[in-house]
Amino acid sequence: MTQTIRIKAEGDNASLIVSLALTPKMGEESLRTKYGVTKYDLAQGYSIPETLRSLVPNNIPEYVDSGEQYVQRIIRSLFFFKQCSLIGPSGTGKTHIVYLVAQICGLPLWEINCGLQTSAYDLFGRFVGLGKENWVDGQIVSWCRYGGILYLDEANMMKQDVATRLNPLLDTRGHMVLNEKDNEIIPRHPHGYVIISMNPYSAEFAGTKPLNAAFRRRMSVWLNFDYLSVGSRISDREIEIVGQRAKIPLETAGNLVRVAAELRKRYKNGDIPYAPSVGDLVNWAVLVADGVSPLDSAEETIVSVTSDDIEVRAAVRRILQTVLGLSGGVSSPGSP
Repeated sequence: MTQTIRIKAEGDNASLIVSLALTPKMGEESLRTKYGVTKYDLAQGYSIPETLRSLVPNNIPEYVDSGEQYVQRIIRSLFFFKQCSLIGPSGTGKTHIVYLVAQICGLPLWEINCGLQTSAYDLFGRFVGLGKENWVDGQIVSWCRYGGILYLDEANMMKQDVATRLNPLLDTRGHMVLNEKDNEIIPRHPHGYVIISMNPYSAEFAGTKPLNAAFRRRMSVWLNFDYLSVGSRISDREIEIVGQRAKIPLETAGNLVRVAAELRKRYKNGDIPYAPSVGDLVNWAVLVADGVSPLDSAEETIVSVTSDDIEVRAAVRRILQTVLGLSGGVSSPGSP
């Protein structure tokens, strides 16, 4: 929306009226148009409580994919089914895109990391005070009452007792029973949406486990995320991102992305336990831009993050040397 301001200046014998058109920064409507989601209004008729406005993300960077249209597919899933699941390896942008979706839709985001230490009391609430006479809602109960997007990160690390209590919220019943508070029944807010995300169940992600079948079938849509560049598939867009953010030549950025693509292929084949994300590549590129050699800077940003295992690190170094066309060991920064 463009706002017009009229300014009137008067002199001795004449007056001048000037109209100034002020165009605001890209807001929700512009983002909705950009990502093709204008017909999916998740917040229609929703009045966000003033106390929750700080939970609406803002200034989230754009999400770049290779034509998968993840933003549109997530918002469409929430519009029709109220919930969806994102699955993919670390560093593929699952959390980033959830924040962007919340910003585009103008909805508060209730983020929960489903680690093994997250208790039902933290999520649903508890009585507090000396006499335990005062009840404090947990994150999930607050979301139930006030609406927005409930984001359950690392959902396949969730405790089974928590997953079981979520089942009535995610099916046609649409409510939860607050056992801790005289079995109060709390309906799910009409504008309450759920997104869960997880890494694929595997040994290297300690604590993960297959999702309970009852919980799994309640997630209406499953979207699989992958890296922009893997193996021989090199994304020009990823090269541009790394080059622009670190301010290095595209040729240099391309070399770094090709290394990442090879490491990601090895990761997906089960040869190494971790693959670099776009963020890892940018960190590497920043040090390269500062004058550190590619191998030395990779030691700090790529090799070390991959594994603590000496043999795995040595394998990553060999891949770096091969892809970059270099030879010799990796020296410590500052050495001759």
